[in-house]
Amino acid sequence: MVEKPIILMPEDVQRILGKDAQRNNILAARMVSDIVKTTLGPKGMDKMLVSPSGDIVITNDGVTILEEMQIDHPAAKMMVEIAKTQESEVGDGTTTAVMLAGKLLENAEKLLDQKIHPTIIAKGYKIASEKAQEILKEIALKITKDDEDVLKNIAMTAMTGKGAEGIKEKLAEIIVSALKQVVNQGKVDLDDIKIQKSKGGSIEDTELISGIVIDKERISYDMPRQVKNAKIALIDFPIEIKNLEIDTKISITSPEQLQEFMLLEERTIKEIVEKIKISGANVVFCQKGIDDFAQYLLAKDRIYACRRVSRSDMEKISKATGAKIVSNVNELTPFELGNADLVEEIKRGDETLTYITGCKNPKALTILIHGGSEHVIDEIERAIKDGLGDVASVIESGLVVPGGGATEIELSKRLRDFSQELSGREQLAVEEFASALEFIPTTLAENAGLDPIDSVTELKSRHDAGEKNVGLNLFTNKIENVFDQGIIEPLKIKTQAINSATEVAIMILRIDDIISSTGKSEKSSFKKSEDYDNL
Repeated sequence: MVEKPIILMPEDVQRILGKDAQRNNILAARMVSDIVKTTLGPKGMDKMLVSPSGDIVITNDGVTILEEMQIDHPAAKMMVEIAKTQESEVGDGTTTAVMLAGKLLENAEKLLDQKIHPTIIAKGYKIASEKAQEILKEIALKITKDDEDVLKNIAMTAMTGKGAEGIKEKLAEIIVSALKQVVNQGKVDLDDIKIQKSKGGSIEDTELISGIVIDKERISYDMPRQVKNAKIALIDFPIEIKNLEIDTKISITSPEQLQEFMLLEERTIKEIVEKIKISGANVVFCQKGIDDFAQYLLAKDRIYACRRVSRSDMEKISKATGAKIVSNVNELTPFELGNADLVEEIKRGDETLTYITGCKNPKALTILIHGGSEHVIDEIERAIKDGLGDVASVIESGLVVPGGGATEIELSKRLRDFSQELSGREQLAVEEFASALEFIPTTLAENAGLDPIDSVTELKSRHDAGEKNVGLNLFTNKIENVFDQGIIEPLKIKTQAINSATEVAIMILRIDDIISSTGKSEKSSFKKSEDYDNL
């Protein structure tokens, strides 16, 4: 009697087992790492990403590249996730995190070839990661938010290689000044800094405004173009007759009733505008709509008004001017109004912006970026966001480390020494972890056109001699004390990158079976576990 084969899963399910699954995942992760590695450092190259609709993005920002690419492989998607986490936690270091994860997996493959079990490699990587965090805290230097020169150097280091080199000193001043104004009890909320883009002029015209700029114009040309000593009302109710959400019929039997109904609508609008006027407001920002009759009345009373202002902008205006967002017209009083020296409409090229400036103690600010093209402005915006994230994390933690690969070489050296204390096979995994860290300075040298072997060899020699702050200064192509040269990075970039890279490398290493559905079957390819309770 011939036994029938047992079929657990439908035909449309593909399965990759054991070493093939591991190699498949490791290869995908390495490919992601290889994509972004040429963008690392001040001499890194850019990528041009073209969407199916023809939209172009030119950048060397790791997370932007990975987000714009249509990555389909599940292990590669996990690499994209660590880049997103790095971006949200610090704002910079995304390329470092992805490259480190890719190199950890590449080195793990060598150990797999030596018949070392994945769980032993994972354990060794975990030990190395925890030891690396300890070492980082030892070598980190303490600074305060009053060390402006150091903070500016951190911002400039973050912005190198992103098309902002020409004005990085000015942008660094803007970043540090903005963050020092919005810091609250040692904490920084980056949402308090609005980045507004304006096409026209050059990037040298980029400015910090102690107030808010929104991409809205006054709704009537009869309104004043500028209002001095502005009393600002923020309202999130419509200055118009609401449309009822349900079908409603009104029975009118005479012309007089029709006239009365139309006058009632006008009176309602007049009452709302009158209450705004009585409150003392001469500028109104409305989150909802303002109808034509209300526009006429507001213009007649010389009140500047903008409609359909986004909620995020309303909240920033509130923080900058002290105005409260009012949901009911009857609650609008002089106490709910905010203050600014000037509110004006300014037209730049095809764009019209409303400037709210001269706020006395603004807790929200605007960085207005100018540039000749959208691609330039977008890349400057990414550079500024990286700078803001780096400086904000230093203001909060107060800890910095040298850049230019100095930290990675020092970590690698100390981890190799630490590995000698281990007796099991985990020692090999710790050594490969240390080797993976050297991938960062190696790539920095390679991207700058230097000989990577010579550069890393000299770095190791200098660090063995006790010069822990020696790294690659790619502006002079010399190996020197990078801390003295102002090449400084926040500690959080390194701690977060190592944590994220180690976690994803361990997760991918532990996968030995990939079960994927092609989705051809109408029924679900996977059933709940209780369906198999009786097997």
